[in-house]
Amino acid sequence: MINFLIAMALIFGLMLLWVYIQQTTRKYAAKHPEFGAAKEEGLGCGKNCGCKAGKCESE
Repeated sequence: MINFLIAMALIFGLMLLWVYIQQTTRKYAAKHPEFGAAKEEGLGCGKNCGCKAGKCESE
């Protein structure tokens, strides 16, 4: 049972850490526009679309 509680706490802690990192990245990108927008995972051109002239088009 203790192993289960440790695993759940670790997973929850890692999830909170990931959310904190995303928020920090967004704030940094907002303060430093010269570096461009922060790239979000799953956004933009990915597996199911192709980029042509800066636009994402479905294949």
